[in-house]
Amino acid sequence: MSDLLKKIDCPADLRRLSENQLPLLADELRNYIVEQVAKTGGHLSSNLGTVELTVALHYVFNTPNDRVVWDVGHQTYPHKILTGRRDAMPGLRQLGGISGFPKRSESEYDAFGTAHSSTSISAALGMAVASRNLGVNRKHIAVIGDGSMTAGMAFEALNNAGVTPDIDLLVILNDNDMSISPPVGALNKYLAKLLSGRMLNNVKEVGKGILGVAPPLYELAHRLEEHVKGMMSPATLFEEFGFNYYGPIDGHDLDALVPTLQNLRAMKGPLFLHVITKKGAGYKLAEQDPVLYHGPGKFDPSIGIQKSTTPKPPTYTQIFGKWLCDMAQTDRKLVGITPAMREGSGMVEFERRFPSRYFDVGIAEQHAVTFAAGLACEGMKPVVAIYSTFLQRAYDQLIHDVALQNLDVTFALDRAGLVGADGATHAGNYDIAYLRCIPNMVIAAPSNEDECRKLLSTAYQYPGCASVRYPRGVGPGVVADESLDTLEIGKAIVRYSPDLAEHKLAILAFGSICESSLEAGRALGATVVDMRWVKPIDGDLLKRLAEQRYSFVTVEEGCIMGGAGSAVSEYLHAHGFNNAVLQLGLPDEFIDHGDPVILLKNLGLDAQGIETSIKQHFGELFDRHTNVVRHVAGRTANT
Repeated sequence: MSDLLKKIDCPADLRRLSENQLPLLADELRNYIVEQVAKTGGHLSSNLGTVELTVALHYVFNTPNDRVVWDVGHQTYPHKILTGRRDAMPGLRQLGGISGFPKRSESEYDAFGTAHSSTSISAALGMAVASRNLGVNRKHIAVIGDGSMTAGMAFEALNNAGVTPDIDLLVILNDNDMSISPPVGALNKYLAKLLSGRMLNNVKEVGKGILGVAPPLYELAHRLEEHVKGMMSPATLFEEFGFNYYGPIDGHDLDALVPTLQNLRAMKGPLFLHVITKKGAGYKLAEQDPVLYHGPGKFDPSIGIQKSTTPKPPTYTQIFGKWLCDMAQTDRKLVGITPAMREGSGMVEFERRFPSRYFDVGIAEQHAVTFAAGLACEGMKPVVAIYSTFLQRAYDQLIHDVALQNLDVTFALDRAGLVGADGATHAGNYDIAYLRCIPNMVIAAPSNEDECRKLLSTAYQYPGCASVRYPRGVGPGVVADESLDTLEIGKAIVRYSPDLAEHKLAILAFGSICESSLEAGRALGATVVDMRWVKPIDGDLLKRLAEQRYSFVTVEEGCIMGGAGSAVSEYLHAHGFNNAVLQLGLPDEFIDHGDPVILLKNLGLDAQGIETSIKQHFGELFDRHTNVVRHVAGRTANT
């Protein structure tokens, strides 16, 4: 670690430096980020792009009293390092280590927890109003990336903030989708300083007072100012929202950032600063391919990310991407929709082959779902590729615009279940519970790659709203059939049946956790069923087993409350059965980041944990119970 960075244990230490030391600190900070992320994996390009901005913010503002709210949150590694977590970086995104996103419980400098996008302006506005009403003197800064500005929530917040009086709110647009072009140079630096300077601001206020008595002159002066600024910067849009706009300035130039922020700190009201940054700045490999270096695993920073020549089994995301292209080849009505997750959802090849049928709507999940509904109304066959955690943002549209009208929309839910290093904010733990209560919705949960492809075809051919949930990463290694064959809706399959089913115990496995359930079932001599469908549930199978006095164990990588196990219990109760049901799944708590294998083991959802839970609840001989028992992360509660 470099000498200057070693001395920074908190922003107060940073503020003791002279301004001419800041560029050196930024260089050391950038090198440290590359060094640490290369060891742990994590978000890299976005963090390299915010180094100078982070240094300037903590240098100028009195954090943590002044609140800095970071949007999305995957660009906050510089912030974490400068706010006392430098030495914790080796544990970044590891079990028991620090989060890759801002987290209020982790540090007083993390003013607001953010990992989804477009929330910063709303949160910072709420804080600014609270400070105003409580008579607290502090500044409130929302740092929002340009990708996050595509979401309606950001504009809703701008609309509200622009008419909220007497607030201290600065919105910083971290515009990182364009390189620093020649206009963003000395002239724009000078203009930004001038426009944010006290002298011009005072002149403007005096001018308002003088010209206010002559409204036509005031209106003429205002229009002239707007016209001149509009020729040099994209000010008009944000000023129409009621913000005073400044910039754009070079977000990597501390000689521009520091004095501009100092000027803005002395001003009141809704302020908007536009800074231009470059993803991957300072690390040439990341600059050249910011997408590849967005969220790399471990790598050697001296040579960069090396693509493996060893063939790897396809991930579920790749299974989906190939299926999408194959289905599109046979059906010209298919259109693919993603809310800004082309790479993450496996749609790169689809965009290349079917550009007129590919729609990236930006970070706008609500629009994505209703856009799909409109397409379906006119006979198209939309497939919405979306992470489970992001579909939560469009729940109203899912119910009212798709399900209520029973429109033919297919939802491919990636990242179902635990996601590992990204933690609770990105975990897909709730989709079963929040989808199965919606009328007209069918829900498939494949247990392997081949089943995933077939269930995608089944959901696509279903003439209504359907979803297929699949996890992040690779499956058990089952080769996917190249056909577009379908499976019968609502029908499970028995994957293991012991020769002597003396225990009359059936393990009902939903989705990717089926392999662990199979291992436990074989060890116990229990029947194991790959349920395949959460809704409709296979009632015929449940009825047949219940009549034979089987006890049931349901296993799912989703929340127990309202999950697939609940669907089984509800069916049995509705049909007059009182067979024992042990529900295994994710507990009623947010699960932190860490290796998914370790997390599942700690939650008792690996093969050994499933076996142990069954033995504990049913005894050595698995005596039949007449009550329903629930298991939550190694803990039990009778109901």
